[in-house]
Amino acid sequence: MMWAGLFILIILVSAYLRLPLLVWSLLLTVGFVAFSIFSDATLTQKTLLWILFAAVVIPLNVKPVRLTLLSRAIYRVMKKIMPTISQTEQEALEAGDVWWEAELFSGNPDFSFLQNLPAPVLTDEEQAFLDGPVEEFCEMLDDWQITHVDYDLTPEAWQFAKDNGLFALIIPKQYGGKEYSAYLHSQAVLKIGSRSGSAAVTVMVPNSLGPGKLLMTYGTKEQKDYYLPRLAKGIDIPCFGLTGPNAGSDAGAMPDTGVVCYGSYEGKDHVLGIRLNWDKRYITLAPVATLLGIAFKLNDPEHLLSEKEDRGITLALIKRDTEGVEVGKRHFPANHAFMNGPIRGKDVFVPLDSIIGGVDYVGKGWSMLMECLGDGRAISLPALGTAAGKMASKYTGAYSRIRQQFHTPIGYFEGIEEALAEIAGQTYVMDASRSLAAVALDNGAVPSVISAIVKQQTMERMRDVINHAMDVHGGHGICMGPHNHLGRAYQLTPVGITVEGANILTRTMIIFGQGAMRSHPYLLKEVQAVHNENQKQGLKDFDHALFAHFGFIISNIVRSLWFGLTFAKFIRSPGDKDTRRYYQQLVKMSSAFALLADICVAVLGGSLKRREKISGRLADALSNMYVISAVLKHYENQGSHKEDLVLLKWACEDALFNVQTALKGIMKNLPVPIIGALCNFIIFPLTKPYQRPNDKAGHNVARLTLSPSDTLDRLSAGIYNSNDKDNSTGRITHALQLVLKTDDLQHKLRAAYKQGNLHSRDQDAYVEAKEKNIISNSEYALLIETEEAIQNAIKVDEFSFSGWKIETP
Repeated sequence: MMWAGLFILIILVSAYLRLPLLVWSLLLTVGFVAFSIFSDATLTQKTLLWILFAAVVIPLNVKPVRLTLLSRAIYRVMKKIMPTISQTEQEALEAGDVWWEAELFSGNPDFSFLQNLPAPVLTDEEQAFLDGPVEEFCEMLDDWQITHVDYDLTPEAWQFAKDNGLFALIIPKQYGGKEYSAYLHSQAVLKIGSRSGSAAVTVMVPNSLGPGKLLMTYGTKEQKDYYLPRLAKGIDIPCFGLTGPNAGSDAGAMPDTGVVCYGSYEGKDHVLGIRLNWDKRYITLAPVATLLGIAFKLNDPEHLLSEKEDRGITLALIKRDTEGVEVGKRHFPANHAFMNGPIRGKDVFVPLDSIIGGVDYVGKGWSMLMECLGDGRAISLPALGTAAGKMASKYTGAYSRIRQQFHTPIGYFEGIEEALAEIAGQTYVMDASRSLAAVALDNGAVPSVISAIVKQQTMERMRDVINHAMDVHGGHGICMGPHNHLGRAYQLTPVGITVEGANILTRTMIIFGQGAMRSHPYLLKEVQAVHNENQKQGLKDFDHALFAHFGFIISNIVRSLWFGLTFAKFIRSPGDKDTRRYYQQLVKMSSAFALLADICVAVLGGSLKRREKISGRLADALSNMYVISAVLKHYENQGSHKEDLVLLKWACEDALFNVQTALKGIMKNLPVPIIGALCNFIIFPLTKPYQRPNDKAGHNVARLTLSPSDTLDRLSAGIYNSNDKDNSTGRITHALQLVLKTDDLQHKLRAAYKQGNLHSRDQDAYVEAKEKNIISNSEYALLIETEEAIQNAIKVDEFSFSGWKIETP
């Protein structure tokens, strides 16, 4: 038993430490030598054990033997059963960079990678831009006027945005742009979005997937020199058309076509170019765009470019006034007034130099789009979602403090506390997630999987936050009008959920489907080896990846079981006494996730692509591990303020519970129940270790929203703040200041009432209290001013029956 225990210990320690196969084989050899010398086993027993040991260890370590006996047979089977990768899938896999998600897939994340990332900061020039032109632009905006009266930004606002570079945040300075950081881009959209969602979307498009980004990344010198200065100055307004009536998520089904041919263009005959036909819809800025980017399938039936007829998805720039171009009527997305509509083209002829990047980029359109989607996914939409969260945290909290029922601020009721805790906690997550993604982009990475995670997570959490805020505000939130700061955000939510990859698609197909291939340490190598046309080299590559993968699985089994039995308390990790536990739990969940991902691939094989409920849960686990990483980094970036710990702990505990729920759901629904039960025993051997944040944690988070503090300032930082005591948000801030200022007076009045010195607790008591010298004349005036401010803050707009004219008192 002692010797058996020794050999098992060697295997377990080797697996835990992820030692190379040769190293643990040598350690076992040393153990067997010791066994042969010191044990009292018979010579026959020792000989049999050595034969058995050699029969296992030698084939595993001698490559030619391993290839002959094991790898070749497995390789042949895999070549038959492994599905082919489509061109669009291959291009998606090749787009962008592998970033922190690879560490989360590793089962043993290297936190030095995360800690070495700089905190997101603005340069002096960027801060001045945010405090100057962006602030001034916000002051020009009247969201009710934009969305209900004009259905557009004012001409002055449009011109201001053009003149001040709001459409040129990412364009290099050499072309007249601002060339600002991704973080500034995020901060600008956040501030504008906190003032007007329609204005934010208007600014977002030219700075994300609009032709400007594609031109900067792929454009020819001539295209850059001509178009980028025009885009920077607002001479051209761009839009990009990808989605059509019959092709949304399935780009491969795109019916829009281009045919290589000769034609006439701008007075010139016999020009080699493309004749295009397309039908696109949901195209933001289309109604006002002067420059259209179009994705289409290019065909070359006469072989004018090459011998290949089907040239694949290609991107082109087309001027609005080109013959055959039709810009349709406007769409009206969710009662928001940003310009959006269809664009169509019938027999539109353009020269070959209209192809973005020129002829060299024919057929590369899908990979170009995947590469450039990062800005919209990782910057613009997460900033918009975070803006909604910050607004809800600041103003729903304030409203809950000034609004009273039963002589008590509604924010003190536990039912309201639950909603406030969700609002503040999820806002902290959104802010952390989008900030970390911006850092990735500013440090040269284009993390395609992380950008999908951030987009999907922030938009879903925005939906939850806005729903909770609407519940708290009640009728104050649903009655539309100039004083309603929340209703339009509620209506904007499905826009963010839908665009740049609908959240259902992003969750069930992209995050894990793309992430598993890109981020797994061995899976992509195995797939590439199987599809390698050079079978000899493919077999060697497959053998190397396969047995490293086996070791990876064994290691994760051992590590997951150990972490489950010890609650991961012995893991060496960064952080202080308050945060170390969350780093440790992240390692534990990373190991469990890596193990379960491999189990799903092994059990389901190619059908995993169609098992979207399983892949969606894997995406949930990966996404929430990213959330934990982001909030830990965010907490440290902001200075590790102890008073912010309540937010950090709430966010981490919520995310850990979400990971646990996702993993449990996968194990419960595996088609072989015994495998799911075994995985559950390995990963959660004792109990469910994670619970949702408890009531005390929720109470502490909710109370942060009810009064000003440095923590609340950090949580709501970056939004537009109005000093107007009568506008939609300024009136709430003004009332809160007065309520807090008169808090001691209210305590004095309550005490007088309890002592029988006052006959009422309502506003009538103010006169009685003044007459009885319980309060002074100045205190009476302050109380009356406070009551007036409260009534102004909680009022809703009233309209006449004709013309929707606002009724004024």
